[in-house]
This record gives sequence, structure tokens and C-alpha cells, in this order.
Amino acid sequence: MNEHVAVVDLGYGDAGKGTVVDALCADSPRRAVLRFNGGAQAAHNVITEDGRHHTFSQFGSGTLRGVPTHLTRFMVVDPLALSAEARHLDGAYELLTVDGDALLATPWHRAANRRREIERGGSRHGSCGMGVGETMAYALTHAGAPRVSDTRSRTRLRRVLAALADDLGPIDVPLDDVVEAFALFGSTVSIVDGGHTERLLSEGPCVFEGAQGVLLDEWRGWHPHTTWSTTTFDNVAALCGAFRRLGVVRTYTTRHGAGPFVTEDPALELPEAHNGTGEWQGSFRVGHFDAVAHRYAVEVAGGVDGLAVTHLDAPDRCASLRACTSYTIDEVDVDRLVPGPFRDLGYQAELTARLFRARPGTLVRPGDWPSAIGELLGAPVEIESYGPTSADKKLV
Repeated sequence: MNEHVAVVDLGYGDAGKGTVVDALCADSPRRAVLRFNGGAQAAHNVITEDGRHHTFSQFGSGTLRGVPTHLTRFMVVDPLALSAEARHLDGAYELLTVDGDALLATPWHRAANRRREIERGGSRHGSCGMGVGETMAYALTHAGAPRVSDTRSRTRLRRVLAALADDLGPIDVPLDDVVEAFALFGSTVSIVDGGHTERLLSEGPCVFEGAQGVLLDEWRGWHPHTTWSTTTFDNVAALCGAFRRLGVVRTYTTRHGAGPFVTEDPALELPEAHNGTGEWQGSFRVGHFDAVAHRYAVEVAGGVDGLAVTHLDAPDRCASLRACTSYTIDEVDVDRLVPGPFRDLGYQAELTARLFRARPGTLVRPGDWPSAIGELLGAPVEIESYGPTSADKKLV
């Protein structure tokens, strides 16, 4: 894999993008890891062979290997969360560059996000409570939305944050304190222009690290239980002319919080070391491998060149685990979910309603899980993962 590679989750997130990115960085030299969507809500767990463990949020999952991180213009950058993360990573800021055009997530966005989700009551959409969606929504209607480049000028920074505070309402933190923290961020990190991405790509093979999953995509996911982020390969295609598309799935499908989950089965004995119930995300749910939903993800993502299959040790630990190859919806067997027109949220909402009525159809127990998943999704399996470290990976 001595070419640019984009790593995208073909489910609802939590499939193991971080451990796959770490394995790619351990396998061969990488110029940089480029983050191309989402923000501080990511939680990518990496465990090295010598026992170091970090849950990556905004820094790239190659950091423990000394691979630089670049936050592209498609990222929502949270300086406060980034600072908290950097305290656990020695020298991380020295490996970091940030596109000045990236949006800034602030305490006002976070507070507005949480108020909105609380107001929904029992009809919550699902959220990480980090304000990423609120940041994106605000920028759509406000040309002067705060951006990373604003942190280099204290005068401009104060002006845009004061305007934001007037629009989104008061918080418990004084404006001056936020200005000071964000100005410190601006003087600490290396803020670059849009040409930096192209320069990195010209200097050596890079890894694009996605956040969340295609089934949560803002346009292609199960609306409204989605993210305000493009989780497919589209952002990568806007940044890079040629790259390899690597889709990540588990041997069992998982989901955090509200929304359709056809193959969910609480009886499956698959405990999670790094996932649980969150105040904003809700409960962590597990189910049988959902070939129907993952096939849909492959299709709307524009196809994949290869697959990384994680948690291949799980079938040995859970004899009742199966792969679901079809649904039953309104007494009709369905093995393909038909994508609608791009950006047609009405169609996506109707699809969501259908999925709430769906039940697993055919359930099979594969003898060879990697081969079966590759056949079900129509792509070769290029990485097999049997554990958390890169030593537990088999690059096929």
C-alpha cells in the first residue's frame, strides 16, 4: 500500500479506523495522516505493541508512530479539546498542522448543541454533545463564523467570538477566558494555507483518516439520526486526485445511541473495553453483521478498493454471532437498500421509517469470516484484524 489510502467506516462508527490507520503507519513510511471530516467527537483507540494506549480525537492515529497530523479544511477544530488531548501525547503539537480555513468549535456551540438535544426529550437524534453539528449549522447561515485563522489576530478573534456569543446565548465561561485560550492555540499550533495538503501529498504516501461512519453521513445516513459531516470519500476526492479506498467493518455491527439498527441483538455476548453508555450518545448497541446496510454504505460511498475487517476474534468468543444477508420489510424480503437522489433528506427520512419496520431476514454463520464478508460486500479483504495492536493485523 505505497500510495495514498483513505480509511472510511462502512457502518455507524466504532469499527476500528484508528487501529487500522496505526497498522498502515506501522507497515510502511507515511508522510502524514490527514483528518478530513468531523471533529472532537471522534474516539479512535490505538494500542501499541509496547502497551501504550491513546484514544485519538483530533490528532491522527499515526501519532504514536511519529507520523505527523494535518487537520484539513473539512475538520471542525476544537482548541480546548485539542489541548486536553495534547497533554497525553508528548510532542504532539510539533507533529501538527492545521488548515486556517477549518471551522472552530467553541463552548457556545457545545452549549447550544446540548440544549437542543435536551429539548428533543424522548425524540433525541443522537449526539456526542461536542457542538460539531452546531458549528456546521452556524457556518451555513453566518459568513463570519469563527475559523482557525481568526486565532492569529486577537482583535478579530474577539470580534467573531463576541458575535457568536450574541447569536447563541450566554455560557458560564467569560468571553475573555475563551479569547485567551484560543489565542494561545493560535500562537502554539502551525496554521497553514490550503496548499499545504497538496504539498504533503506530493512528498510521500499519506493516510486519510475518517471519522464516524457512512451510515451516519449527513446526506446518505438514516435521517435525522445522522451527523453534520460528510463521512464518505467525497471530501478526500476534493483534496486528492488518486487514492485507494479502504472500507472498515467489524465482524459484528455496532451503533451508539438512537436510530434504526435492524440486526441489533442485546443477547450477543460481546463486551466492549472502550465503548459504553454516554450521557449524550446514549447506549452502545451491538448486533449481527449487517451485510445489507454495509452494502448500501459501499454503494453510496462510491465503492471501495478493499476492506479491513476488525474483531475477527469475536466469532470464536460468540457462537451465536451471525451475518444478516437480507431484511424483511412489510413482509417483503430485501437484500438491497436503494440509494435515493443525493441530498434528498425527504427520501432518507422515508428510508429511516422503513428501517424501523425492518427485521433480520436470512442469518448465516460463515465458516470463513473474512472470505464471506469480502463476498457479501463485493471487495477483497486487505487487512484482517484479530486484536488491538498492529501485530494482531494481517495485511493480505
